[in-house]
Amino acid sequence: MVQFQSGQVVATRTAAEKISPLVIMLALAKHLNGDWGDLCEADKTANDRALRDGDRLLSAYHAPDGTKFWIITEADRSCTTVLLPDDY
Repeated sequence: MVQFQSGQVVATRTAAEKISPLVIMLALAKHLNGDWGDLCEADKTANDRALRDGDRLLSAYHAPDGTKFWIITEADRSCTTVLLPDDY
């Protein structure tokens, strides 16, 4: 069940080059369902609080080749960005 709206979904150039669209779509589905991926418990708790308070949401995932990537949804839920940590 979707926990929040994504708004416009975009990816940085490097994320789009290094991560397949299928992997991005699967991770995006997890993100929108409140599965925050490879975050520590404190960050997962912060995301759960952000769902209630309307703050920014961050998830971290790994592609099959080990590439780490983030998905960030802005506080106003207008945009969700897929990016590599180096893109930040």
